Amino acid sequence: MTTKKVRWGILSTANIGMAKVTPAIMKSAHSEVVAIASRDLAKAQAAAAELGIAKAYGSYEELFADPDIDAIYNPLPNHLHVPMSLAAAKAGKHVLCEKPIAITTAEAEQLRAIPPGIVFYEAFMVRFHPQWLRARDIVRSGELGEVLAINAVFTYFNADPGNVRNQADIGGGGILDIGCYPITIARFLFDAEPTRVVSLIERDQRFGTDKQASVIADFGNGRQLSFICSTQLTGHQRVTVLGTKAKLEVIIPFNALPDEPSAITIDMSSNLDGSLARREILPACDQYTEQAEAFALAVLGEQPLPWGLDTAIASMKVLDAIVASEKSGGWVKV
Repeated sequence: MTTKKVRWGILSTANIGMAKVTPAIMKSAHSEVVAIASRDLAKAQAAAAELGIAKAYGSYEELFADPDIDAIYNPLPNHLHVPMSLAAAKAGKHVLCEKPIAITTAEAEQLRAIPPGIVFYEAFMVRFHPQWLRARDIVRSGELGEVLAINAVFTYFNADPGNVRNQADIGGGGILDIGCYPITIARFLFDAEPTRVVSLIERDQRFGTDKQASVIADFGNGRQLSFICSTQLTGHQRVTVLGTKAKLEVIIPFNALPDEPSAITIDMSSNLDGSLARREILPACDQYTEQAEAFALAVLGEQPLPWGLDTAIASMKVLDAIVASEKSGGWVKV
């Protein structure tokens, strides 16, 4: 395997980049972070000093123009995912962009203008975590029987009017922020796309954002995903995968701790209290580092990513259908 490294530039000093993703990229064997940019040079310089990054830029355009940068990580607010990712790609940079890839499918389709040869990935880090790889192996093995239902909960409480998640005009709200995760995991485990969805959505009267949503997605052949996501409920997350013989639960499905082992349980349901369930412990893993490493190897031509722009646009179509169902009050085809 090559000893070359992908040279990264970080687009903005967003919290997720500073606290989680950029430090994780720096731990990737085939990555090095060489620059960070902000529209405020002082912020970029402070972030560079904090993380030990050599270069700081006071504009995104300067970052794109740097010939020493191979790839860009884009953690900007949702409304800037498409324009900034497209600008980076047209400057010859590979792009790892935070989810959701866009605010609407129509906007996401603009990314088809990305030049050939550019590696592009929507940053669903969960696909690289050993707990989900193991869960998929168990589903495929038939141990659970025929898997027909996936149920998920993903909630947190954030009522700060200044937070981007509570600003409807730039793509705030729970469906785009966290509802995309159950959809991604169901597609990952069912290895299929949903055909229709129906939703019940409660909106915050102050922000105009969806603060709570219940969704059912029909994957055909009797397979269903049901989930609740909320930005104004107590923090909780869990995924249950139900088969005709057994069920599987992922204990911390989306925000698995990077420095602690994770757990899944497999239960034949011979009793109902879970005391006879088999518990599998997966080793500690920083899923953001695993994501960065897989992305870097794709950039270096070592191994392709199994997910790309088409996968991201397909996810966006489901999110669009969920919002359309709120308006129609019934099922909407994806």
